[in-house]
Amino acid sequence: MQMNPPDADDAPRMVVVGAGPAGVRAAQTLLRHGLRPVIVDEAALPGGQIYRQSPTPRGAARQRYGFEWKRAQAIHAAGADLAARADYRAATAVWNASPGILDLVRDGELQTLPYSRLLLATGATDRVLPFAGWTLPGVYSLGGAQIALKSQGCTFGPRIVFAGTGPLLYLVAYQYARAGAQVQAVLDCAPLGGQARATPALLSQPGMLAKGLYYLGWLRAHGVPVHHGARLDAAEGAGRVESALATLDGKSHAIPCDALAVGHGLRAETQLADLLDCAFDFDATQRAWLPRRDPDGRSSAAGVYLAGDGAGIGGAILAELAGERAALAMLADSGIAVSAARVRWLARRQARWARFRRGLDRAFPLPGAGAACDDSVMVCRCEEVRAGALRAAAAQYAIDDLNRLKALTRIGMGLCQGRMCQTGAAELLADCRGLALADIGRLRGQAPVKPLNLAMLGKVEP
Repeated sequence: MQMNPPDADDAPRMVVVGAGPAGVRAAQTLLRHGLRPVIVDEAALPGGQIYRQSPTPRGAARQRYGFEWKRAQAIHAAGADLAARADYRAATAVWNASPGILDLVRDGELQTLPYSRLLLATGATDRVLPFAGWTLPGVYSLGGAQIALKSQGCTFGPRIVFAGTGPLLYLVAYQYARAGAQVQAVLDCAPLGGQARATPALLSQPGMLAKGLYYLGWLRAHGVPVHHGARLDAAEGAGRVESALATLDGKSHAIPCDALAVGHGLRAETQLADLLDCAFDFDATQRAWLPRRDPDGRSSAAGVYLAGDGAGIGGAILAELAGERAALAMLADSGIAVSAARVRWLARRQARWARFRRGLDRAFPLPGAGAACDDSVMVCRCEEVRAGALRAAAAQYAIDDLNRLKALTRIGMGLCQGRMCQTGAAELLADCRGLALADIGRLRGQAPVKPLNLAMLGKVEP
């Protein structure tokens, strides 16, 4: 039986956190079904990290987003329409979440936002593993390098080395080289053989594979050295990075540079799902704990839905599909009729793109860092905790749990709340205790998940 949308006074309050590809498509879907959602996003403009916008764009969209410029423009246009028609709260961060309530901060002012159904499309950040010299000025994450190019229209360098693994490595190196930077080398820790074996799965999306091969071919054609199976050993320099020390084909090389951009894949932003008591499962491929969701995006917590890279790294296209499908589940669970044919179409598209994603995961396996991390390496920059202190505490107190390590060493207690150090600390603890990564658990999310000053916290009512 066809059902009409509820009257405005009775309509459930649908809230979407995040205005990247997943959040924008979800909010659009809710609008099309007669609901006016609330969208909360930290950025001033929609697009997420992948399609980040600058308030004062420099250059044509084709230059900033490459082959994805049409998708970027489509998301930007959809986001602008949402800003006009929905309750769009830009430059607003969610610092706490509990069942039915979000705590927000904008321009130093605290707000509360009640919801009846919530979609988390929180995206991802760089997965960075600690190494000697990674705290030197001039060392950046791949995502940070890309943000500088998209938002500020500038490049780091002029001589820059890119290191790590994953498709983002080649994309950002290509973007920098096209922008005029002197790309000294691309150091991919993934072996070339694994990328060759992943080809059958990657051929499920030949157009996307062709783009990746184009980036690689363009870099090589323009004289950029590309090394597979490379190991980044250290960033060296007096006061700032001056060279990248790497092992290439079993031999150590110092590559002169003024900047070094590093990223070993991406990590999902899961803190809000954790605060809402969503169940988590360990994903061996992504080497991370991820919130559990069903195929339609429902989490284990009532009224909470998950989509996009914040629930597991899948890329922008999968995020768009998952965002729409999760919104349809929100509507169906609220008694609003949705198209079953559309849900089936989305499911088929997701399955095809998921196969391609599995190919990427095989081509660019995520490395660990436990044994390779010297005792002198700073693992937690916020609290200045070194690898040696973590190993000593783990051995002295027989620590087999990441939260216990946090309690005894303060790792993950700083401003980033473990975003930068949790991966490295987990890999190190598992290695030095001889445990599987899944066995040492994960850092529990705690509010505030975004930095707040004490004056703001003083305004929070008990």
